Amino acid sequence: MTPRTRPPFRADHVGSLLRPIALREARTARAAGTLDAAGLRAVEDRCIEAAIAKQEAIGLRAATDGEYRRAYWHYDFVSRLEGAELYVPETKVEFKGGVQLGHKLRVNGRIAWKDPVFVDDYRFVAGHTRTAIAKQTIPAPSVLHFRGGRDSIDPAIYPTLEPFFADLAEAYRGAVQSFAAAGCRYLQLDEVNIAYLCDPEQIAGLKQRGDYVEGLLDIYAGMINRAIDGRPADMAVSMHLCRGNFRSTFVAKGGYEPVAEVLFNQINVDAYFMEWDSDRAGGFEPLRFVPRGNKLVVLGLVTSKTGALESKDELKRRLDEASKYVPLEQLALSPQCGFASTEEGNLLTEDEQWRKLELCVEVAREVWGAV
Repeated sequence: MTPRTRPPFRADHVGSLLRPIALREARTARAAGTLDAAGLRAVEDRCIEAAIAKQEAIGLRAATDGEYRRAYWHYDFVSRLEGAELYVPETKVEFKGGVQLGHKLRVNGRIAWKDPVFVDDYRFVAGHTRTAIAKQTIPAPSVLHFRGGRDSIDPAIYPTLEPFFADLAEAYRGAVQSFAAAGCRYLQLDEVNIAYLCDPEQIAGLKQRGDYVEGLLDIYAGMINRAIDGRPADMAVSMHLCRGNFRSTFVAKGGYEPVAEVLFNQINVDAYFMEWDSDRAGGFEPLRFVPRGNKLVVLGLVTSKTGALESKDELKRRLDEASKYVPLEQLALSPQCGFASTEEGNLLTEDEQWRKLELCVEVAREVWGAV
Protein backbone atom coordinates (compact mmCIF):
# COMPACT_ATOMS: atom_id res chain seq x y z
CA MET A 1 0.00 0.00 0.00
CA THR A 2 1.05 3.60 -0.51
CA PRO A 3 2.71 5.06 2.63
CA ARG A 4 0.47 7.41 4.56
CA THR A 5 1.30 11.08 4.22
CA ARG A 6 -1.07 12.18 6.99
CA PRO A 7 -1.03 10.96 10.59
CA PRO A 8 -1.78 8.64 12.23
CA PHE A 9 0.64 6.23 10.61
CA ARG A 10 0.49 2.47 10.16
CA ALA A 11 2.61 2.03 13.29
CA ASP A 12 1.90 4.68 15.88
CA HIS A 13 1.61 5.08 19.63
CA VAL A 14 -0.68 6.74 22.12
CA GLY A 15 1.87 9.09 23.65
CA SER A 16 3.18 8.51 27.17
CA LEU A 17 6.45 6.72 27.90
CA LEU A 18 8.02 5.30 31.04
CA ARG A 19 10.01 7.96 32.87
CA PRO A 20 13.80 7.47 32.73
CA ILE A 21 15.67 7.13 36.02
CA ALA A 22 17.34 10.54 35.60
CA LEU A 23 13.95 12.21 35.28
CA ARG A 24 12.48 10.40 38.27
CA GLU A 25 15.47 11.39 40.37
CA ALA A 26 15.15 15.01 39.26
CA ARG A 27 11.46 15.08 40.20
CA THR A 28 12.29 13.66 43.61
CA ALA A 29 14.96 16.31 44.09
CA ARG A 30 12.55 19.04 43.02
CA ALA A 31 9.93 17.81 45.51
CA ALA A 32 12.59 17.79 48.23
CA GLY A 33 13.65 21.35 47.40
CA THR A 34 17.17 20.40 46.35
CA LEU A 35 16.59 21.19 42.66
CA ASP A 36 14.99 24.36 41.32
CA ALA A 37 12.44 24.61 38.51
CA ALA A 38 15.06 25.54 35.93
CA GLY A 39 17.15 22.53 36.91
CA LEU A 40 14.19 20.20 36.52
CA ARG A 41 13.32 21.73 33.16
CA ALA A 42 16.86 21.11 31.94
CA VAL A 43 16.66 17.43 32.89
CA GLU A 44 13.26 17.15 31.21
CA ASP A 45 14.68 18.73 28.07
CA ARG A 46 17.56 16.23 27.89
CA CYS A 47 15.29 13.24 28.52
CA ILE A 48 12.75 14.39 25.93
CA GLU A 49 15.44 14.92 23.30
CA ALA A 50 16.65 11.35 23.94
CA ALA A 51 13.10 9.98 23.76
CA ILE A 52 12.44 11.72 20.44
CA ALA A 53 15.69 10.34 19.01
CA LYS A 54 14.76 6.82 20.17
CA GLN A 55 11.27 7.02 18.63
CA GLU A 56 12.76 8.10 15.33
CA ALA A 57 15.50 5.45 15.47
CA ILE A 58 13.03 2.58 15.76
CA GLY A 59 11.09 3.87 12.78
CA LEU A 60 8.11 5.66 14.27
CA ARG A 61 6.89 8.52 12.08
CA ALA A 62 5.28 10.44 14.96
CA ALA A 63 7.09 11.43 18.16
CA THR A 64 5.85 12.77 21.49
CA ASP A 65 7.61 14.12 24.55
CA GLY A 66 6.53 10.97 26.39
CA GLU A 67 4.45 13.29 28.61
CA TYR A 68 7.67 13.64 30.64
CA ARG A 69 6.74 17.08 31.96
CA ARG A 70 3.48 15.78 33.49
CA ALA A 71 2.54 13.92 36.64
CA TYR A 72 -0.79 12.84 35.13
CA TRP A 73 -2.02 12.40 31.57
CA HIS A 74 -5.01 14.63 32.28
CA TYR A 75 -4.79 16.71 35.46
CA ASP A 76 -1.72 18.74 34.44
CA PHE A 77 -3.68 20.16 31.50
CA VAL A 78 -7.26 20.41 32.75
CA SER A 79 -6.38 21.91 36.16
CA ARG A 80 -4.76 24.86 34.36
CA LEU A 81 -7.94 25.85 32.58
CA GLU A 82 -9.41 29.00 34.05
CA GLY A 83 -11.99 27.96 36.66
CA ALA A 84 -10.68 24.43 37.28
CA GLU A 85 -8.86 23.25 40.39
CA LEU A 86 -6.98 20.09 41.39
CA TYR A 87 -7.49 18.86 44.96
CA VAL A 88 -7.06 15.83 47.22
CA PRO A 89 -10.49 14.29 47.92
CA GLU A 90 -11.64 12.16 50.83
CA THR A 91 -12.92 9.54 48.38
CA LYS A 92 -10.37 8.76 45.68
CA VAL A 93 -10.79 7.28 42.20
CA GLU A 94 -10.30 3.53 42.56
CA PHE A 95 -8.92 1.24 39.89
CA LYS A 96 -9.37 -2.53 39.89
CA GLY A 97 -7.35 -4.24 42.59
CA GLY A 98 -7.89 -1.37 45.03
CA VAL A 99 -5.29 0.93 43.43
CA GLN A 100 -6.30 4.53 44.13
CA LEU A 101 -5.60 7.77 42.26
CA GLY A 102 -4.87 10.57 44.69
CA HIS A 103 -6.42 13.69 43.12
CA LYS A 104 -9.66 14.94 41.61
CA LEU A 105 -10.86 18.03 39.75
CA ARG A 106 -13.51 20.57 40.66
CA VAL A 107 -14.90 23.71 39.06
CA ASN A 108 -14.84 26.90 41.13
CA GLY A 109 -15.09 29.53 38.38
CA ARG A 110 -16.14 30.11 34.79
CA ILE A 111 -14.21 27.76 32.52
CA ALA A 112 -12.03 29.49 29.93
CA TRP A 113 -8.82 29.12 27.94
CA LYS A 114 -6.28 31.73 29.10
CA ASP A 115 -3.01 30.04 30.03
CA PRO A 116 -1.51 28.45 26.86
CA VAL A 117 -1.10 25.06 28.53
CA PHE A 118 1.48 22.77 26.88
CA VAL A 119 1.90 25.02 23.83
CA ASP A 120 5.57 25.72 24.61
CA ASP A 121 6.02 22.01 25.34
CA TYR A 122 4.74 21.26 21.84
CA ARG A 123 7.14 23.79 20.34
CA PHE A 124 10.04 22.07 22.09
CA VAL A 125 9.15 18.71 20.56
CA ALA A 126 8.62 20.22 17.11
CA GLY A 127 12.00 21.89 17.38
CA HIS A 128 13.78 18.60 18.04
CA THR A 129 12.18 16.15 15.60
CA ARG A 130 14.12 15.28 12.47
CA THR A 131 12.35 12.45 10.65
CA ALA A 132 9.09 12.32 12.64
CA ILE A 133 6.16 14.68 12.99
CA ALA A 134 5.57 16.13 16.46
CA LYS A 135 2.44 14.72 18.09
CA GLN A 136 0.66 16.57 20.91
CA THR A 137 -1.68 14.82 23.34
CA ILE A 138 -4.24 16.47 25.62
CA PRO A 139 -7.15 15.07 27.64
CA ALA A 140 -10.62 15.37 26.13
CA PRO A 141 -13.07 17.88 27.65
CA SER A 142 -15.22 15.18 29.28
CA VAL A 143 -12.44 14.67 31.86
CA LEU A 144 -13.58 17.77 33.73
CA HIS A 145 -17.09 16.39 34.10
CA PHE A 146 -17.23 12.60 34.22
CA ARG A 147 -15.55 11.72 37.51
CA GLY A 148 -17.06 14.43 39.69
CA GLY A 149 -20.23 15.30 37.81
CA ARG A 150 -22.69 17.84 39.17
CA ASP A 151 -21.19 17.65 42.68
CA SER A 152 -17.79 18.85 41.43
CA ILE A 153 -19.19 21.96 39.74
CA ASP A 154 -19.99 24.98 41.91
CA PRO A 155 -23.75 25.64 41.55
CA ALA A 156 -23.18 29.34 42.24
CA ILE A 157 -21.09 29.48 39.04
CA TYR A 158 -23.15 27.04 36.99
CA PRO A 159 -26.71 26.62 38.32
CA THR A 160 -27.35 24.36 35.31
CA LEU A 161 -24.85 22.32 33.34
CA GLU A 162 -25.64 23.51 29.81
CA PRO A 163 -23.55 26.73 30.18
CA PHE A 164 -20.75 24.67 31.76
CA PHE A 165 -20.58 22.32 28.78
CA ALA A 166 -20.70 25.31 26.40
CA ASP A 167 -17.86 27.12 28.20
CA LEU A 168 -15.80 23.94 28.35
CA ALA A 169 -16.20 23.37 24.62
CA GLU A 170 -15.15 26.97 23.91
CA ALA A 171 -12.12 26.65 26.18
CA TYR A 172 -11.03 23.58 24.26
CA ARG A 173 -11.63 25.35 20.98
CA GLY A 174 -9.19 27.98 22.20
CA ALA A 175 -6.70 25.25 23.01
CA VAL A 176 -6.97 23.63 19.59
CA GLN A 177 -6.57 26.99 17.87
CA SER A 178 -3.52 27.79 20.01
CA PHE A 179 -1.81 24.52 19.09
CA ALA A 180 -2.68 25.06 15.45
CA ALA A 181 -1.17 28.56 15.54
CA ALA A 182 2.00 27.07 17.05
CA GLY A 183 2.29 24.76 14.05
CA CYS A 184 0.80 21.59 15.50
CA ARG A 185 -0.58 19.33 12.78
CA TYR A 186 -1.08 16.17 14.82
CA LEU A 187 -3.26 16.54 17.91
CA GLN A 188 -4.77 13.75 20.00
CA LEU A 189 -7.67 14.00 22.45
CA ASP A 190 -7.48 11.33 25.13
CA GLU A 191 -11.13 10.40 25.64
CA VAL A 192 -11.49 7.59 28.19
CA ASN A 193 -14.96 8.48 29.39
CA ILE A 194 -16.79 7.55 26.20
CA ALA A 195 -15.33 4.06 26.63
CA TYR A 196 -16.51 4.10 30.27
CA LEU A 197 -20.05 4.64 28.97
CA CYS A 198 -19.84 1.08 27.60
CA ASP A 199 -19.62 -0.35 31.13
CA PRO A 200 -22.90 -0.99 33.02
CA GLU A 201 -21.07 -0.50 36.34
CA GLN A 202 -19.93 2.97 35.32
CA ILE A 203 -23.45 3.89 34.17
CA ALA A 204 -24.84 2.66 37.48
CA GLY A 205 -22.31 4.82 39.33
CA LEU A 206 -23.41 7.91 37.42
CA LYS A 207 -27.04 7.22 38.25
CA GLN A 208 -26.28 6.49 41.91
CA ARG A 209 -24.70 9.89 42.46
CA GLY A 210 -27.62 11.60 40.74
CA ASP A 211 -26.03 12.57 37.43
CA TYR A 212 -28.04 12.17 34.27
CA VAL A 213 -26.93 9.59 31.76
CA GLU A 214 -29.30 10.03 28.84
CA GLY A 215 -27.73 12.23 26.21
CA LEU A 216 -24.30 12.31 27.87
CA LEU A 217 -22.62 10.66 24.87
CA ASP A 218 -24.10 13.30 22.57
CA ILE A 219 -22.94 16.07 24.92
CA TYR A 220 -19.36 14.74 24.96
CA ALA A 221 -19.42 14.31 21.17
CA GLY A 222 -20.72 17.86 20.75
CA MET A 223 -17.94 19.32 22.90
CA ILE A 224 -15.29 17.56 20.83
CA ASN A 225 -16.84 18.75 17.58
CA ARG A 226 -17.00 22.33 18.80
CA ALA A 227 -13.40 22.15 20.02
CA ILE A 228 -12.00 21.03 16.68
CA ASP A 229 -14.31 23.08 14.48
CA GLY A 230 -12.32 25.42 12.26
CA ARG A 231 -9.01 23.61 12.65
CA PRO A 232 -6.61 23.86 9.69
CA ALA A 233 -7.39 21.44 6.88
CA ASP A 234 -3.95 19.85 7.24
CA MET A 235 -4.29 19.33 11.01
CA ALA A 236 -5.01 15.69 11.84
CA VAL A 237 -6.99 15.14 15.04
CA SER A 238 -7.26 11.70 16.60
CA MET A 239 -8.98 10.54 19.75
CA HIS A 240 -7.82 7.78 22.05
CA LEU A 241 -10.22 5.56 23.96
CA CYS A 242 -9.34 3.21 26.80
CA ARG A 243 -10.78 1.80 30.00
CA GLY A 244 -8.27 3.15 32.48
CA ASN A 245 -4.51 2.74 32.70
CA PHE A 246 -2.70 3.27 36.01
CA ARG A 247 0.13 1.07 37.29
CA SER A 248 -1.06 -1.63 34.85
CA THR A 249 -4.59 -1.63 36.28
CA PHE A 250 -7.90 -0.56 34.73
CA VAL A 251 -11.30 0.88 35.65
CA ALA A 252 -13.93 -0.16 33.13
CA LYS A 253 -14.89 -2.97 30.79
CA GLY A 254 -17.35 -3.51 27.95
CA GLY A 255 -17.34 -3.57 24.15
CA TYR A 256 -17.79 -0.43 22.04
CA GLU A 257 -21.24 -1.37 20.72
CA PRO A 258 -23.23 1.14 22.86
CA VAL A 259 -21.23 4.12 21.55
CA ALA A 260 -20.00 2.97 18.13
CA GLU A 261 -22.51 4.68 15.85
CA VAL A 262 -22.07 8.10 17.49
CA LEU A 263 -18.33 7.59 17.90
CA PHE A 264 -17.60 6.87 14.26
CA ASN A 265 -20.31 8.88 12.52
CA GLN A 266 -21.03 11.93 14.66
CA ILE A 267 -17.60 12.85 16.05
CA ASN A 268 -15.59 14.72 13.43
CA VAL A 269 -12.11 13.46 14.23
CA ASP A 270 -9.85 11.91 11.63
CA ALA A 271 -8.79 8.80 13.52
CA TYR A 272 -9.38 6.66 16.58
CA PHE A 273 -6.82 4.94 18.82
CA MET A 274 -8.83 2.09 20.34
CA GLU A 275 -8.04 -0.35 23.13
CA TRP A 276 -8.31 -3.95 21.96
CA ASP A 277 -5.60 -5.80 23.87
CA SER A 278 -7.96 -7.84 26.04
CA ASP A 279 -11.46 -9.27 26.12
CA ARG A 280 -12.53 -6.25 28.23
CA ALA A 281 -12.94 -4.38 24.95
CA GLY A 282 -15.17 -6.97 23.29
CA GLY A 283 -15.00 -7.97 19.64
CA PHE A 284 -14.37 -6.03 16.45
CA GLU A 285 -18.02 -6.01 15.37
CA PRO A 286 -18.52 -2.29 16.25
CA LEU A 287 -16.06 -1.45 13.46
CA ARG A 288 -18.90 -2.03 10.99
CA PHE A 289 -20.05 1.51 11.84
CA VAL A 290 -16.81 3.08 10.56
CA PRO A 291 -17.66 5.09 7.42
CA ARG A 292 -15.76 4.06 4.31
CA GLY A 293 -13.28 6.68 3.27
CA ASN A 294 -10.56 8.60 5.08
CA LYS A 295 -11.21 7.79 8.75
CA LEU A 296 -8.53 5.59 10.30
CA VAL A 297 -8.82 3.18 13.22
CA VAL A 298 -5.56 2.46 15.04
CA LEU A 299 -6.02 -0.91 16.72
CA GLY A 300 -4.44 -1.08 20.17
CA LEU A 301 -3.57 -4.77 19.99
CA VAL A 302 -0.22 -4.53 21.79
CA THR A 303 -0.67 -4.16 25.54
CA SER A 304 1.21 -1.50 27.46
CA LYS A 305 0.27 -3.08 30.79
CA THR A 306 2.75 -6.00 30.79
CA GLY A 307 6.17 -6.68 29.32
CA ALA A 308 5.27 -9.95 27.60
CA LEU A 309 5.81 -9.47 23.87
CA GLU A 310 2.97 -10.33 21.52
CA SER A 311 3.61 -12.66 18.57
CA LYS A 312 3.59 -11.26 15.06
CA ASP A 313 1.35 -14.08 13.88
CA GLU A 314 -1.28 -13.29 16.52
CA LEU A 315 -1.22 -9.56 15.70
CA LYS A 316 -1.61 -10.32 11.99
CA ARG A 317 -4.48 -12.72 12.73
CA ARG A 318 -6.31 -10.05 14.70
CA LEU A 319 -5.70 -7.43 12.01
CA ASP A 320 -7.18 -9.84 9.51
CA GLU A 321 -10.19 -10.41 11.78
CA ALA A 322 -10.77 -6.64 12.13
CA SER A 323 -10.51 -6.19 8.36
CA LYS A 324 -13.74 -8.19 7.99
CA TYR A 325 -15.56 -5.12 9.34
CA VAL A 326 -13.49 -2.24 7.95
CA PRO A 327 -11.00 -2.29 5.05
CA LEU A 328 -7.37 -2.96 5.93
CA GLU A 329 -6.36 0.38 4.37
CA GLN A 330 -8.37 2.10 7.11
CA LEU A 331 -6.51 0.27 9.90
CA ALA A 332 -3.23 0.79 11.72
CA LEU A 333 -1.46 -0.70 14.76
CA SER A 334 -0.35 0.62 18.15
CA PRO A 335 -0.17 -0.23 21.84
CA GLN A 336 -3.60 -0.01 23.48
CA CYS A 337 -2.59 2.92 25.71
CA GLY A 338 0.42 4.87 26.84
CA PHE A 339 3.08 3.23 28.97
CA ALA A 340 2.84 5.79 31.75
CA SER A 341 -0.50 7.53 32.09
CA THR A 342 0.95 8.85 35.34
CA GLU A 343 4.56 9.41 36.24
CA GLU A 344 4.64 6.13 38.19
CA GLY A 345 4.28 4.18 34.94
CA ASN A 346 3.08 0.68 34.16
CA LEU A 347 4.74 -2.50 35.40
CA LEU A 348 7.24 -3.22 32.66
CA THR A 349 10.77 -2.13 31.82
CA GLU A 350 11.92 0.56 29.41
CA ASP A 351 13.52 -2.13 27.23
CA GLU A 352 10.20 -3.99 27.08
CA GLN A 353 8.43 -0.75 26.20
CA TRP A 354 10.76 0.00 23.28
CA ARG A 355 10.58 -3.58 22.04
CA LYS A 356 6.78 -3.33 21.86
CA LEU A 357 7.02 -0.15 19.82
CA GLU A 358 9.58 -1.80 17.53
CA LEU A 359 7.17 -4.70 17.12
CA CYS A 360 4.44 -2.33 15.92
CA VAL A 361 6.82 -0.93 13.30
CA GLU A 362 7.92 -4.39 12.15
CA VAL A 363 4.37 -5.71 11.81
CA ALA A 364 3.23 -2.56 10.00
CA ARG A 365 5.98 -2.99 7.42
CA GLU A 366 5.06 -6.63 6.89
CA VAL A 367 1.29 -6.03 6.67
CA TRP A 368 1.05 -2.71 4.83
CA GLY A 369 4.49 -2.53 3.24
CA ALA A 370 5.26 0.77 5.00
CA VAL A 371 4.95 2.50 8.36
